[in-house]
Amino acid sequence: MKRPFVGTLALLMSSAAAPATAQGVFAAAPAAPSISLRPFVEVSNEKFLATRTFDAIFGETSARFWGGGLQVTVLRDRVYGEVGASRLLLKNAELVGQRVFISDGKVYKLGIPLRSTIAPLEISGGYRFHVHPLVVPYIGAGFGSYHYTEQSDFADAPENLDVTHRGGTFQAGVELRAHRWIGVAFDAKYTHVPGILGSSGASQQFAGDTQSSAQAKREKDLGGWAGRLKVVVGR
Repeated sequence: MKRPFVGTLALLMSSAAAPATAQGVFAAAPAAPSISLRPFVEVSNEKFLATRTFDAIFGETSARFWGGGLQVTVLRDRVYGEVGASRLLLKNAELVGQRVFISDGKVYKLGIPLRSTIAPLEISGGYRFHVHPLVVPYIGAGFGSYHYTEQSDFADAPENLDVTHRGGTFQAGVELRAHRWIGVAFDAKYTHVPGILGSSGASQQFAGDTQSSAQAKREKDLGGWAGRLKVVVGR
């Protein structure tokens, strides 16, 4: 009699475990409110797609940003939406380089200072997977408005640049609950912002000179890949 009982008990436990695991991924957090407002601050480091352009003008192909915003979770913390703004984490929020002249693929620096700003405003949303009370992976996508400026000494007004373009963004990461009211999130974010670069100057020449159509597209794109750290306040 013991063996059938043990076998039946094992069968019941194994059959109950599978749906529990599946429900755990898509279930809401324990005691999560139906709607939660969660302000956040963030820092990130972005590797630009237009590597040749940024390297020639600014001497580097990546930049740090800081920012903040508001995240809203609904359906008991399963779905999120957020709006955030960021700026360059540099003095005066500016990248500082110099104008260049390109001839036969060679870059000649002209010694004329050039200052650039990048100011994204992004709206995104996605899904949060509750695999553990303290570990919440998430994935999302959205769109944004990207304000880009270039100013240099001795330049006429038409030579400076002050434009705003729309772009798209994708993100995936994990939030670790450090406290009931505090979460720390790490994610990778990709932004695609065509149309700002590639119409004039060094970016246009690099896009035209490259033998790869994929690299030509990247030289026209202000976006890139970023690693991001966020601190979120709220349940």
